[in-house]
Amino acid sequence: MSIRSFIVDDENHNIENLSYLLKTHCPEIEVVGASMQVKDAIISIQTLHPELLFLDIRLNQESGFNLLQQLTDYEIEVIFITAYDEYGVQAIKYAALDYLLKPLDSTELILAVQKAIRKLSYKKQNEQLRFLIQELSSSKVKKIALPMQQEIRYVEIDAIIRCEASNNYTQFFLSNGEKILMAKTLKEYADMLPPADFFRTHQSHLVNRHYIKSWLKEDGGILLLTDGTTIPVSRMNRERVKKQLF
Repeated sequence: MSIRSFIVDDENHNIENLSYLLKTHCPEIEVVGASMQVKDAIISIQTLHPELLFLDIRLNQESGFNLLQQLTDYEIEVIFITAYDEYGVQAIKYAALDYLLKPLDSTELILAVQKAIRKLSYKKQNEQLRFLIQELSSSKVKKIALPMQQEIRYVEIDAIIRCEASNNYTQFFLSNGEKILMAKTLKEYADMLPPADFFRTHQSHLVNRHYIKSWLKEDGGILLLTDGTTIPVSRMNRERVKKQLF
């Protein structure tokens, strides 16, 4: 997984050094910004929405703790970085993910990043699970969660025209013209989507029945969808599809 991160340090050479170490040893980390001042950092964090913050504790006349006090409405994991060991207990009180001393040791940095990956991955899984429970508790599932590299997309099921297999990937075609490629097989999504609305016409195609315009008799049977797409119906699925449609 890729983790969006932000660096706050009052010395530019420290920012450059950490950025270099992350690029060299932690390719999962995407540094989306950096700041040397608390005020600018708060604005950037609220704009860029990073998931992980590398935060120096001493920042000129302010402190990293002061920055966190002003981010009470924003959830973010924090790795403190400082040249002063006496801040360790206070960092723990702020529920820091980790606490690194300058000069940075690449091994310790890698371990801290791995800890961040595990925790953020766990949080995303829990978010998907909570969403699934909420949807299952309603009378009808209305959305499906599609975990992407930078976000989890919640897509209205009624907006899905069809899904098409591409090796071990699945391409979603939405009613607004958007396409979303997911790293799961078509079978997995066929099991997730409501069978009353979606059915397999072919080993490579899953179709939302509400977007079917007509049945074309050519080649034994082809579905014409409302967006003008034609979808093949395999011989083994032909009778079952006819029963579901008619």
